[in-house]
Amino acid sequence: MKRIAILTAGGDTPALNATIYGAAVRANERNIQLIGLLRGFNSLFNPRVPHIQLNPLFSIIPELDPTCGGTILGSSRTFVDPNDAAQLDIVQDRLEKLKVDGLICIGGDGTLNGMQPLCDRIPTVLAPKTIDNDLGLNYAHEPDKWIREPSVDQEEEFCYRLSSEDQSVARTKIRLDQMVNYVTPGYATATFVSVGGVGRIRTTAESHRRVAIIEVMGRHSGYLALGSAYGQPDIILIPEVPVNLELLAGRVREIYDRQRNVVLVCGEGIRAESGEMLGACQESTDPAGNVTLSGAAEVLRCRLIDIIGDKFFRSENRNTSAERAIFTRKVGHTQRGGRPMSFDRFHASQLGGKAVDMLVDGFNNAVSILQWNESQGFHVSTYQGNGFRDKWGQIHARMVYPTFYDADRLHISPQGVEYLLPIFRRAIGSEDVEYIRDTRFDSGKLLNRYHSVNTDIAKRLRFLEN
Repeated sequence: MKRIAILTAGGDTPALNATIYGAAVRANERNIQLIGLLRGFNSLFNPRVPHIQLNPLFSIIPELDPTCGGTILGSSRTFVDPNDAAQLDIVQDRLEKLKVDGLICIGGDGTLNGMQPLCDRIPTVLAPKTIDNDLGLNYAHEPDKWIREPSVDQEEEFCYRLSSEDQSVARTKIRLDQMVNYVTPGYATATFVSVGGVGRIRTTAESHRRVAIIEVMGRHSGYLALGSAYGQPDIILIPEVPVNLELLAGRVREIYDRQRNVVLVCGEGIRAESGEMLGACQESTDPAGNVTLSGAAEVLRCRLIDIIGDKFFRSENRNTSAERAIFTRKVGHTQRGGRPMSFDRFHASQLGGKAVDMLVDGFNNAVSILQWNESQGFHVSTYQGNGFRDKWGQIHARMVYPTFYDADRLHISPQGVEYLLPIFRRAIGSEDVEYIRDTRFDSGKLLNRYHSVNTDIAKRLRFLEN
């Protein structure tokens, strides 16, 4: 291979630039030109195909800084329609005019779905990223565990659910070294942000004798909520386990009686026992069927106000009312941005470099993955893209494995702790602490305006000649 293109698609994460940087370093070592496509797949719909050279003369451009969050290439949720053969022909023609021999897509399950139409036309591989940590398998052949059944939704012919055996919390422990793609870049940094938020909200809840409900991202996967256990919340609710409101209210009363404050963390995709989403759901163009979720914490607050009632809080002069005592906060998009921590920077760059090697070695429709076991620790490997599909061709978001969560205690389980420890044991590097100390209150920031990398990238833009 002489020239490879790379793009970032879907939502941004803190580790995207680190992945691009790792690919550029490996491309230099293998004497390959690396072309960055602007704004994901959207660039391929533009007749001029805006792009930049990331390693001109095999020297990485200075704008590509692995310690900066986001992506210098920009991102979008535009994807290629697999049924639009005419558009696919146009995209293929544009890539050929760019003299591209292979394509690296950086993204999650939506991007893995979105790149499929291109795999028959050009070698294409995925370098994973997602703060939700939902791209992977809890064990080999997991897709076989899904059941397809008629949907009650008029717009969907079928829906998919896990078999009752896989939903059972009584399931035996999983072997962690059997997980496929143990963790995705961006997850550690996003968890760091949510943990900090939990700690800061706690002091307010303690001071004013209140119940705090903190909503974290993650869609239908509860890994971000699970990781917030490092912030020592009293209760954790994950989307994989429907919320028993009476059990939850009883737990809130019990904890509040003891310490006069409660901190509860919930994933944005939590459901009631009836199956209804507690928050609002907005459709997106993501080919994996991912949606935008919001409002779960507010709905949960209203339900708890009704169940617990004012009398409980007014007794012993604890608080004036349930409405006053229970409040919500949303960590939101702060989890997706900012400087990536050492763990994410290092492993994201490894996965980017591995993606280059995979194309050179003849892989197509494959994913560079991060594995873990006791003897090797974290190490990169490969996995076929179709291995993430079930027998109906669907790719499902990875769920929190049942034995990672204690549904009776509404909190992380011992094996959940065992899962998190390898990720966060050395997640923060000494350089991360030095960076905070040296830059957070740098006086120069008071005098100078923020300089966006987009202004520099614009000067490097190149276009395809028609």
